[in-house]
This record gives sequence, structure tokens and C-alpha cells, in this order.
Amino acid sequence: MGAVEDELGNYKIIKEGEAEILMHSSNTVFFNKAQVYNRDVSIAVLRTFIDKRKEHDAYLRKRGKPLNKNPDGELSESVTLDGSSGAIEDEKTNGATEEKVNGGIEVQQNQYDGVAKITKEGEEKTTSEECIKIPSLRGKQEPKPPIVLEALAASGLRALRYSREIEGIGKVIALDNDKASIEACNRNIKFNGSVTCSKVEAYLADARVYMLTHQNEFDAVDLDPYGSPSVFLDSAVQSVADGGILMCTATDMAVLCGNNGEVCHSKYGSYPVKGKYCHEMALRILLACIESHANRYKRYIVPLLSVYMDFYVRVFVRIYTSASAIKDTPLKLSYVYQCVGCDSFHLQTLGRTVCKDNSVKSAPGYGPVVPQKCSDCGKRFNMGGPIWSAPIHDKQWINSVLANVKTMKERYPAYEKISAVLTTIAEELHDVPLFVSLHSLCSTLKCTSPPAVVFRSAVINAGFRISGSHVDPLGLKTDAPMDVVWDIMRCWVKNHPVKAQQQDNSGTVILAKEPKLQANFARAAASLSKAKVKKEVRYLPNPERHWGPKVKAGRQITSKHSSLLGPDIASKSLGKEPETEAHKVEQDELIVHSTKGETATKRQKTDC
Repeated sequence: MGAVEDELGNYKIIKEGEAEILMHSSNTVFFNKAQVYNRDVSIAVLRTFIDKRKEHDAYLRKRGKPLNKNPDGELSESVTLDGSSGAIEDEKTNGATEEKVNGGIEVQQNQYDGVAKITKEGEEKTTSEECIKIPSLRGKQEPKPPIVLEALAASGLRALRYSREIEGIGKVIALDNDKASIEACNRNIKFNGSVTCSKVEAYLADARVYMLTHQNEFDAVDLDPYGSPSVFLDSAVQSVADGGILMCTATDMAVLCGNNGEVCHSKYGSYPVKGKYCHEMALRILLACIESHANRYKRYIVPLLSVYMDFYVRVFVRIYTSASAIKDTPLKLSYVYQCVGCDSFHLQTLGRTVCKDNSVKSAPGYGPVVPQKCSDCGKRFNMGGPIWSAPIHDKQWINSVLANVKTMKERYPAYEKISAVLTTIAEELHDVPLFVSLHSLCSTLKCTSPPAVVFRSAVINAGFRISGSHVDPLGLKTDAPMDVVWDIMRCWVKNHPVKAQQQDNSGTVILAKEPKLQANFARAAASLSKAKVKKEVRYLPNPERHWGPKVKAGRQITSKHSSLLGPDIASKSLGKEPETEAHKVEQDELIVHSTKGETATKRQKTDC
């Protein structure tokens, strides 16, 4: 054992899942323990992606359809997901929705990588169905294993876990532009044995250049940069194969949440507004940015899962190619009007569809959706956006990912956290953008807060839907308009009076109006979520102190980093001995004695 320790020297073995890495005591290669949530969710999504891929390939083999040649000259089969063949394009959509349009035409959208059908007066007619190109399986038992690219590898822990823990995965390419990181990555590949050596390859390269020179090659691309991913998105959307998956993280939350709106606009092409929903808005800004980059190459995204955790946002989207489908992008984007006086917000879509002579055409959206001043409190609006206003999750995928996590919980180090987050996401209203905060509503009116169950019941009894949000434990997503929300609060204040406030306060103006809706606060059966009824934990505290972002690799650690790393680690990095408990007690006693001495001196001067 002593010989092994001597050989390791200043290296420390860190184990996560089934992978182990060697980390040097210096800050030359980045590693953050808190990102275990990020890596666990990514593994769960990739497992689900591979399982669904196998199921669909098995279905195609059973159908035994004739094969065509794809643009690369390989044999492929043009098959729609309902089993029909063809070479026409498919309008893949997110979620299962059905809506009526002018002229009696009904647009029905089903999601399993999406098939859109247009029916008129009960007659089914396929128009614009894009075929999924599947490589020829003649003479093969299994399809080609998926190739994964980790564009910013650092220590290579994520690539190692992918190769060791995901069954059916093919090659994993790990890239980094830092020589020390690639050396560490190669060292960790060898340290994990022959399995990883045969699957993981590490290269010293600029991820942007590498992805541009390997277009449509990767079934999955993982972007997890230190800060903003905006500079990598253009090349990333080109490197993903048609129907592949892009996993993207953004940690620059101060920018995305509105502290630096002009910086956000320059990086993501969207202007954020400050509100309690700012973290969900960050997710929607990132999705809108990815969609914008994809549209430039006749591609579009279908969000599968969008998560806010700890100090970052993470999105999982599938990327498809369709020149016709990108015409629907304006329908998925909206501007946000946020009142500066109260919590009222309104969305205005960029585009709309017009049906004329049995054809659907795109047109600019109607606006503005709000007057110059807020109809609730009389204050002005701030305008932000555009943001992604379509669903940010796919319910079927979330249920599949959650089922995978629960059946393999012993293989997820952060099982409790990710299962809690996925459970909360599964219960969200996926077609409702943003949310209101109950405590913020009460803060505007200066009233006591009603219990969440009581408020939920009032919304449900009024004929609307309501759910929680994984982003904020106090957030409530509802399809009720803001005037209904304020009417419910007015009825609550009538039963729980508040003190008189200044006449120009937003709350005073809101309460001065009589409610048009008489709220019913009787307990509704659906007021509690299924997880709440089962007493499942949904919002967990951090497992340890100083759980969050860490110092960037290569940056010199100073005393100001104590809040990120903890005083003991910061002191050790600076070459100082970490303070022991006895030393801390001794310092506290000295402070107490010195304070007493100063007090006694002041008393003596006063007596004189």
C-alpha cells in the first residue's frame, strides 16, 4: 500500500459511479464534485436514447421495408414512425397537441420523434412527413453503436462514466484545448482499464474546429463549458447526426437571469427581464438560442428535458433536418412583457399561421398584447425576449428517464436528487411558460400568504389548471390569466384584511378594484400533486457546505475563494495549515476577552 501511495505522489483518487480519476493537488485541471447531478442525468438520458433507438430499429427490421440510398450513398430505409414509407418531410413536434384552425382543418401532432397529420372533416391526409433515414440492417443483428462527443473533457470523468456505465454505447471522443487536461484525460483512461482504453479517445483540439470538420458524425454531443456555451453552439448543431441528441449546459446564470441584460443579448440574442421565473427564462433563452443556430442550417430542435439545478441550466434536445419544419419556429418564440409594479406578465408570439384555401401560411404575430400601462396596477411594462415559449420537456421521455433511474438507482450516485427533480418535472404543466410566485403576489398586496393548497384549490375550482415548478419550490405554473389570479387574491384579502397603504402602491391599486370572479377556496381533490400525496421528497438541500461553482482551472487560488472552496481547502492551497477546531475555539476566546477588556476600559473613562 505504501508503494502505491509513493507512486501516486500528489495525486488523489476520486471515484464517481464506476469510474475513477487521478486528480493532482494543484488546480491545473478542472473538477467539480457538484456536477455529479449533471453527469447522472446525462447518463440517464443517454440510456433512454439508446433504448428507444434499439426499439425503433427492431420495429423497422420487423417491417422489412424496401431500402433506399441516402445522400452518403449508403443503403437506408425511409420510414415514418407509423410504418409508412416515403421521401417527403416530417413536421416533428414537441408534445402531443391538437388544435383547430380556420376552415374546419384540424392539425394533430403526435410525439414519438413526432409525426404531423392534417385532417379535414375526418379525412386523414399525410402532408409533409419527413422520413427518418435508418442505415441498412441487412445481415446485421444490431445497429451501429452510437458515437458520443464530449467537447470539453477536462479530467475526462464524464467520458469515462459514459463508456463504463452505458450499455450499448460505441466510441466516446473526449476533446480539450488544454494540454494539461488531455494529459490528465489520457492518464485517467489508462487508469480505468482496458474497457475504457478501447472506447474512449482523447484529442488535443479546439472543439469548434473539430465539430465543424466532423459534421453529422455524432449521435450525441455533450457541451459542458465553464461559463457560456454560446461560442460552441454553431458548430455543435452541425456535428450532431440527424435525429441525434445535443446536451448543453450554461453556468453564466447572472447573465441569463437579467443582471447583465446587454451581455445576454450579445451572447444569446435575447434580452432577459428580472422576475421570480428568471431561472426558467434562462432555460428558454438557451433553447431559443440553440434553435436560432440550428435554423441557419435547415435544422430544428425538439426539447426532451430542460433542467435548472444548483447554479446552472442543462438542456437535452434532439436535432432534426427539415426545410419546411423551420418555418414553424416563430410560433415557438415569444416576447415577454413584465410589469414593473406587480407580478403580471404576458407573452406575445413572434408569428402565427393563417389557413386559406386548404393551405397553411405563416404570418407575423398580432401585437401588442398589452396596453401602455398595466391593467392591474397601472405601472409600465419591461419587454424581454424572444424566449422559447413552446414546451421545454417531452412527457414521454421524462417518464422513460425516470423509470430508468428508479430501476437502476444503485448505479446513480446522486439518485435521490435526480429522482426528486425528475418527479417534479413530470408533474409540471409542460405547455405553460413561466410561473408566478405565491409569496411575491402576497408581497405586492402586503397580505398574509394563503397556503399553497388553498390557492391551488381556488384556481382549480375556477376551471383552470395549476402545478408546481422544479425551478422554484414557491413557483406555481397555471394557465389562468393574470386577472383571474389577482381576483383570487382580492377574495383572499377580503377574508384576511390588510393595513391601509399609500394610494400609489401597486397593491393598493389592485385591491381597489372589485373582483369579477368570486373565488371558491374549498379543498379541491387535485390540489395536491401525486408526489405530495405519496410524501415523496421533491426539493433537497445541498449535501454539504460550499456546494456550488468552483475556481476555474489554472486560476491562482487566493483567500477570496474561501466562499467557493471552504476556508480549509483555500488555506491548504495557499500553503497554510488549516485551522483546527481547538484553534478556532482559542481564537473565539481571545475575541471575547479582548471585547470584555475594551468594555472595561470604556467604563473606567466614563467613571473619570
